[in-house]
Amino acid sequence: MTIQELYAKRATAWEAAKQFLDTHRMENGTLSAEDGATYDRMEAEINDLTNEINRMNRLKELEAAMSQPVNQPLTGKPMNGRMEGEQATGRASKQYVKDMLTAMRSNFRQISNVLEEGNDANGGYLVPDEWDRRLIDVLTEENIFRGLATRITTSGEHKINIAGTKPAASWIEEGGALVFSDATFAQKTLDAHKLHVAIKVTEELLYDNAFNLESYIINQFGKAIGNAEEDAFLNGDGTGKPAGIFDTVKGGTFAVELANTGIKTDDVLTLIYALKRPYRKKASFIMNDSTLAALRKLKDNNGAYIWQPSYQAGEPDRLCGYAVHTSAYCPELEAGKAAIAFGDYSYYNIGDRGTRSLQQLRELFAGNGMIGYVMKERVDGLLVLPEAVQILSVAGGNG
Repeated sequence: MTIQELYAKRATAWEAAKQFLDTHRMENGTLSAEDGATYDRMEAEINDLTNEINRMNRLKELEAAMSQPVNQPLTGKPMNGRMEGEQATGRASKQYVKDMLTAMRSNFRQISNVLEEGNDANGGYLVPDEWDRRLIDVLTEENIFRGLATRITTSGEHKINIAGTKPAASWIEEGGALVFSDATFAQKTLDAHKLHVAIKVTEELLYDNAFNLESYIINQFGKAIGNAEEDAFLNGDGTGKPAGIFDTVKGGTFAVELANTGIKTDDVLTLIYALKRPYRKKASFIMNDSTLAALRKLKDNNGAYIWQPSYQAGEPDRLCGYAVHTSAYCPELEAGKAAIAFGDYSYYNIGDRGTRSLQQLRELFAGNGMIGYVMKERVDGLLVLPEAVQILSVAGGNG
């Protein structure tokens, strides 16, 4: 089934689900237990189709990237940031990639002079430039927030200046004294928190040349790090990890608090208009799938459902006209929790400190015929303007 057929099938399923709701609601506006179970099955089908559409969209992007020719046609002078004739060196060289794989397959007994250039202070080796770029691609795919936030590569502590006040115009009489206002600035700091992930590989698999070790490591490390990052970018408290947008101290502005989990259309509209108009130009929602399931049943004053599925590839689903992103790490709609974020997430800064490094654990699993690898990165994240992201929470204690 093609992706366009999936879009059409989902649209048909959604229209059927809406019609079922409209025709089976009882006088009190609820469904009977039997009808509720039927609707849940219809909604589950919509969710399955949505997940498959997202999966095929990601696959399409990966296929497009992999189908690029190895040798691109030259349209200008081939400088590529280096002097003509100069070869890539260090971690950017093809030899570094080759020697890294050789070292990994030899228990790091075969260490070349080229590889020694990437030896880090902790005894590991910096991953090749090519791997690092592909690892970022995997992180972006697994981590929705990296695609929405602003990414910065830092070499040390990074300070961000924020205007605290702006000059104001004032009317004065002819010959009157000028009024000067002082501009004030605040400063926020991006530091670096260490994140690591470890995997084990059997010796037989490691020494099998048919096994694509490079892709396996990039995908496994990328997914694990991406998931841990997204959890921190959403829920982190800033202690030993980045501060997330749902944090009550360093996160967004808690604008709407529900008395209970019975969310209504007006609550969503209040959240939207709590965000200042300039931020709404690039704003979108972030929420859990279960929260989105509850919002799908809501209508506006004209009787139209506030959630509208995408009908074509590349277009996101929308809520009240704004794009919706879902994450398994976003809190659910429960008492005492923040549940929905709405804002411009480009004001969340992600600071990547240097590059990622790879280290082998030579002795830890030797008795089991396994070889361990640890990949480490240093990263921080911070919402520099809390007013750029508005939060909807449920009473019982924010957070």
